[in-house]
Amino acid sequence: MSAVVLTLLAALCGLALGGASPALAHSALSGSDPAEGAVLASAPKQVTLTFTESVSFPDGSLRVLSPANDRVNPRPAQHADGKDNTAQVALQDDLAQGTYTVAWRVVSADGHPISGAFTFSIGKPSDTTVVVAKSPPDGTAAGRLYGFFRYLAYSGLALLVGAATFVLVCWPAASGIRPLRRLVVAGWTTLMASTVALLLLRGPYEAGGSLSSAFDPSVLGRTLTGRSGIALTVRLALLVLLALAAVLSRRTPLRPGVRIRLRFRLLGGPVLALALALTWAGAEHASAGIQVPLAIPVSVLHLLAMAVWLGGLITLLTSLRHRGCDNSEIPVAAITRFSALAFAAVVVLVGTGVYQSWRQVGSLAALTTTSYGRTLGLKVAAVVLLVCVAALSRRWTARLMGAASPGTTKPAAVVEVREVRVPQTVGAPSGRTGAGPGGEGAAPARTGPGDDDEPPAYDADAYRRRLRRTVAVEAVVGAAVLVISTMLTGTPPSRAATTTAAAPSGQEPDVKVVMVPFDMGTAKHQGTVQITLAPGRVGENTVEAVVFTQDGGISSVPELRLALTQVDQGIGPIDAGLKSQKGYWATYDLQIPMAGQWKLDVTVRTTEIDQVTVSTDLRVTP
Repeated sequence: MSAVVLTLLAALCGLALGGASPALAHSALSGSDPAEGAVLASAPKQVTLTFTESVSFPDGSLRVLSPANDRVNPRPAQHADGKDNTAQVALQDDLAQGTYTVAWRVVSADGHPISGAFTFSIGKPSDTTVVVAKSPPDGTAAGRLYGFFRYLAYSGLALLVGAATFVLVCWPAASGIRPLRRLVVAGWTTLMASTVALLLLRGPYEAGGSLSSAFDPSVLGRTLTGRSGIALTVRLALLVLLALAAVLSRRTPLRPGVRIRLRFRLLGGPVLALALALTWAGAEHASAGIQVPLAIPVSVLHLLAMAVWLGGLITLLTSLRHRGCDNSEIPVAAITRFSALAFAAVVVLVGTGVYQSWRQVGSLAALTTTSYGRTLGLKVAAVVLLVCVAALSRRWTARLMGAASPGTTKPAAVVEVREVRVPQTVGAPSGRTGAGPGGEGAAPARTGPGDDDEPPAYDADAYRRRLRRTVAVEAVVGAAVLVISTMLTGTPPSRAATTTAAAPSGQEPDVKVVMVPFDMGTAKHQGTVQITLAPGRVGENTVEAVVFTQDGGISSVPELRLALTQVDQGIGPIDAGLKSQKGYWATYDLQIPMAGQWKLDVTVRTTEIDQVTVSTDLRVTP
């Protein structure tokens, strides 16, 4: 056990050495045109969003809404210029002045929906009646049900693969035991039913629609053409194939050489298990991000090791409680085989888990600063607890090995009898058990099971009872680990969460907007300059400036200048180089060299002689 715990600790240390890497799974919005918070002099022809990775989108996934909450994009979104990391919609003509809201919901490359919203204005900002839902993409009724059936699918796979592996590898003679056959059938049924439910719920889950749309043929048709829909369809086909193969193998008579059933068990079973696991790995986190050719097989191994261990635990617990009509029990040899198999599965889980943790988290700090990292830490703690309980199970298994030779079903208890001299008074009656040699009383003392708190080495029944208890605890903790693992599959990985924080998000604008009032002391020479910097960080920035009159209209001034000064470091003034864009002023290549507090000097000239310079402060982020 100590070696496994040390390996788990090494996994955590490896997270700190992983370093930074590109974003992994769960795309993030990296830019938009128009920019978030921009004020445009004229209406744009289309709205374009750019993401960090490829995205897909159902109908209605990108909506542009007027201040009166009317939709102004008549056609659905398309990829811009054939780039699969973009989404673009055309706008209708003659858009009125005011603030428009862009609400979007797309599906990232790993199959999980992401959403957000932002605003831009035409002419001047205005009030808007648009209310955008701020619930997470998984917060809908369809999303919650989808998460529940995702957990059932994992459980069904674990039971199906674990029970079948236990019977084939650890206890081949148990293929005729009804409770174990029922476990395999229960695993297949659970996986089949949950896969059908996931296929129906996939459309509403992606689009954030109502549950009733799950039975809409058009929604189901779009689901079947997507990556996740194809993976679920393949999973259904594999389950049907598995059921047909199992039925045929039972009904096919002996042939010269090898029985078809044996061929299926030795070759077909593992191949189908690998194919089933691939339907998860090929459509979720492993299918997007860095090192995909390596990540997919690692994810398959991780999933199958989990299934062999947790599903095998349920099967072992059922076997320990089973007594046939002949009062037979699981042989000790089968228990020891599963103990070795479970240890190998734990080694595979730890090795693949280390790689997946590095790939999804990337740094030790992300373990405490991101939802994915905190959930992963909870999973590691649960796995360590599971390993500790498994060590107790291995202890009782070792005691059973000493209590019976391999293959013994139920060893007889050994009772040792020894004679103990008991001094007696002259004439006293002898002990009930008779006199000892030489005419002196000798009371035989029996030593057997239950005399001490710790059961003696030969008490197989006591060890079986204790093994049943520890395996039951293992199964409960394993179920908790499975729940946490399901939560991880729906949580944005830490690398992607970090990137999302640095990229524009619809909920929190990644632009800097400042309003600078000016007053030259005479009528018609008062107003406000709105300056928008995007992204407002160190490096290249876009600057757009609009001059508003005192009554809120747009003013076309003959000259507008902007200079930036870093007073603390003595940098500047840096001329932004604003150029007139026929209604507003802009520059698209302003370089800001460092983060910190910058002073903005805005010079407004309204006539040949009327000019004023006003200042404000702006904080630039790294």
